[in-house]
Amino acid sequence: NLLVILDLYMCYDKRNTHSLLPMLSKAQEKRIRSLHRKKARRELGECLVEGANVIEAAGGAVEFTFTPKDTEAFVKLVTTQSPQAVAGVAKIPSFTLDDVMKERTVVVLDGVQDPGNVGAILRACLAFDGALVLIESADPTNSKVVRSSAGTMFLVPWVEMKRQEALEWLSQVSRPLFRLERHDTAITHDKQTSDPAILIAGSEGLGIQLVIDAPSLTIAHNDTLESLNVAQAVTIALAFRKST
Repeated sequence: NLLVILDLYMCYDKRNTHSLLPMLSKAQEKRIRSLHRKKARRELGECLVEGANVIEAAGGAVEFTFTPKDTEAFVKLVTTQSPQAVAGVAKIPSFTLDDVMKERTVVVLDGVQDPGNVGAILRACLAFDGALVLIESADPTNSKVVRSSAGTMFLVPWVEMKRQEALEWLSQVSRPLFRLERHDTAITHDKQTSDPAILIAGSEGLGIQLVIDAPSLTIAHNDTLESLNVAQAVTIALAFRKST
């Protein structure tokens, strides 16, 4: 029945029921491949979602899903060496600075380029009521970030800012600022309160590059260890703030 065949090709998404695509078209395969590039993701407003858990987290943002049964090119369309059994295309979430500021703790990532760290921090933000501002950091729509965040980039408010824009915003914001870094005068994380605040964290190599005056906040740990990575430090700080 022609109508039945046409129905199978229809894209729909109601209450996490995603489109059924018995066979991807060449145009769809080209579109999926283009999402491997940041420029195309931003132009289309879409990103790849890989794995059932990530697809579930993306929820209504998912436009369609596909499996190895839908295309012989599945392995080339996804970005993992050991692909999940299902992948899809989802709309990139659109958050505003107002959305970010609704959360009690705002984490500002300054030059954190490692996708795994950014993904882990997104997960920590969801777990401990945080939001994210990214300055010259890994693209949240990058497939590695989406996977390592377990899809929480669809749930945690985040925005990207240029460095100068961030400096102007931080100089005017009414919340207290803390620089997450080791310093002789730093206060330890267990001295934090639960009041709304902004935590600034930099990369392990370069640290915080923003030239802005604020108290230093450090995570107390065994001196044998030189330092925690940025995702670990942010997670501990967020967790303590939520429990206070």
